Amino acid sequence: MAKSNVIRRRHRIAGRGESAVRDAEGSADTGSGVRLAPEPPGAMKWPEAKSPAASVALKVGSRLASAPESVELLDGGEQAYPRMLRAITRAHRSVHLEVYAFAPSGVGARFVEALGQAAARGVAVQVLIDGWGSALGGRGVVAALRKAGCAARIHNPLSELLVGRFGRNHRKLLLVDDEVAFLGGINIGDENVGEGVRLGWADLALEIHGPQCLRLGQMIRREPQLPVDSKLRLSVCGLGGGWRLRRRYLEAFAGARDRIHVAHGYFLPDPGVVRALTAAARRGVEVRLLLAGRSDILFARAATRSLYRHLLGAGVRIHEWNGSVLHAKVATVDGRRLLVGSFNLDPFSLANLEALVEVDDLHVVEQGEAWIQDHFARSRVMTSVEAGSRVHRWLLDPLGRLVARLADTIGRVIASRRRRQSSPDYAFSLLGLGATGGVASAWP
Repeated sequence: MAKSNVIRRRHRIAGRGESAVRDAEGSADTGSGVRLAPEPPGAMKWPEAKSPAASVALKVGSRLASAPESVELLDGGEQAYPRMLRAITRAHRSVHLEVYAFAPSGVGARFVEALGQAAARGVAVQVLIDGWGSALGGRGVVAALRKAGCAARIHNPLSELLVGRFGRNHRKLLLVDDEVAFLGGINIGDENVGEGVRLGWADLALEIHGPQCLRLGQMIRREPQLPVDSKLRLSVCGLGGGWRLRRRYLEAFAGARDRIHVAHGYFLPDPGVVRALTAAARRGVEVRLLLAGRSDILFARAATRSLYRHLLGAGVRIHEWNGSVLHAKVATVDGRRLLVGSFNLDPFSLANLEALVEVDDLHVVEQGEAWIQDHFARSRVMTSVEAGSRVHRWLLDPLGRLVARLADTIGRVIASRRRRQSSPDYAFSLLGLGATGGVASAWP
């Protein structure tokens, strides 16, 4: 199936039903039904309610709140990067970018240039990259952005490990003018763009227009948000708050009646998620997993494969993608719901800063399901015979279980620690980031 036929069409949707943009667990309640993170010391100040700037903002906000909603699924960097760069180029008021891995060269240099040009024409540009994910070249990226007039910083540089700050910002989020947002699993780097016969990493993002973008901006600025009519649900969690995003997956799996299709590049679910998938398969739901046949993370594939015999025995069908690195974090349920974001079904995402979008619009869900099915058709089907071979049973499975248990223990302990400390969830500010701590993870 051609990529352009599966993904590129834009679909405008008339929103119905209430959606919720979620933020901090353990944060202050505004009284509006929305929980907002407390302002960290030295945080950037926004216009006061009676100022001229605030009056303009209220008028703009009123217009954006009634804007039509549209959602488009984008296939990899080849489709996402041109849209993201165009949005930055057209920015008039603000650009907010959070990304785990930001490469200093190639497509990364194009983003630095576009962000710098936006700042030069008076746009407020804020950029936050992760200290672990952007360890190679991140300091140069931030220096170039600051030189160009952008407010930029590294979330928990590697040196912070020495003082116990392990928290990772794993989100991939771009918001422009509170009018257009991009959320998904795509970092900024040339690996996400194919060249010649080499395929780019298999990944997805959503391009969103409409009132949910305004609400996302209000959440970043810690402003009260009111419910809006939408077929989207945006969840943005802080350090240790990934349990809530996990719960969104569990609820979707528990409600499945016909089929569950999952494409996750870093698939190391806890026993509760495994039980949800196997229970669905045993009650007659078609459960198919697209998993990584090759990985950029040492031992990740062995850890995932240690689950194969149990899953296959319950009737779950497993496909391994070998065409490129599988980096997607996406699932469809009954052809009626799409879940996509930065959140991996693994212990580390329970502790990291993450984002998840749920879409109920049937056309967009069909696009996501078509993407997964297209990759199913070009992947390798795993069998119980192969998963039960001596090599697997006596070498790979024990190694995988060891890695899985270690990862699970580390992720759970640090995530629980973060929850007990009740740190702010979405406390982003270039002059003060309230969310600290968490778990160090090199899993993109």
